[in-house]
Amino acid sequence: MSEVWSAEEHVDEERARRLIRSLFELSVDEVALVSEGWDYAVFRVDGEWAFRFPRREVVVPGTEREIAVLPVIAERLSVGVPAPVFVGRPGEDFPWPFYGARYLAGVEATGRPVDAVALGEALRALHAPETLATVGEGLPADPLGRVDMDVRLPRLAELGVDAPALVKAARRLPPARHTAVCHGDLHMRQLLVDGDALIGIVDWVDVCRSDPAVDLSVAWSTLDAARRPAFFAAYGEVDEETRVRARVVAAFLCAMLADWARKEQVPLVLAAAAAGLRRASDEE
Repeated sequence: MSEVWSAEEHVDEERARRLIRSLFELSVDEVALVSEGWDYAVFRVDGEWAFRFPRREVVVPGTEREIAVLPVIAERLSVGVPAPVFVGRPGEDFPWPFYGARYLAGVEATGRPVDAVALGEALRALHAPETLATVGEGLPADPLGRVDMDVRLPRLAELGVDAPALVKAARRLPPARHTAVCHGDLHMRQLLVDGDALIGIVDWVDVCRSDPAVDLSVAWSTLDAARRPAFFAAYGEVDEETRVRARVVAAFLCAMLADWARKEQVPLVLAAAAAGLRRASDEE
């Protein structure tokens, strides 16, 4: 009788080494944990590969979408994207799909400057109609309601965000249009930089069809006012409705990050998230 898998799996260095060796022609001499969150564990393997293992069953559909669309997205973007090279399918040793991509060097952009032009160009390519035509079919439409103001505005209030002018403008917005392939959860912690050079965009588990505002929120959550004009010059013209929607998403993301950082005592993330929250709430 087959084993019944639990809804949660723990992968440490030794288990990762065993799983990778059993499926792929890699030496797997060096395995180091890069990050471990609620949903995933990521390991650097032999200094060259990054293997990403789901820790909870709820994220498996997102992992499957990453495996399906990231190779195409990586070809379209001018910055690094963790496109799967090795794909592990569910089996007796591990119940869910996982994958290995080229390791993207760089550090998290939290509290650091980011090349606004490179970021704008990357999002322009991601949101282009050609990308939607190529990989959009089968992607869910904003599954978490990130650009739905009926969802976001009550959550802002629950988080204690005081931005009356932004909230007033957001209440007048029409329904969002899911017209582009979007990262879906783009903020400072998903960007890898070297100095201010943008090396890569990671953690695509929320990739979906959505309003571009969900990703354009990064212009407020991550970029300071001095870099924002260069970002939009590279991305292209954005109407006021999209800007307001993007600011609401940015305020929500930064409030969530600040709340997490406060509880976990991560001062760098707390300071950067608080700054992003002020930009999103107060500007324009």
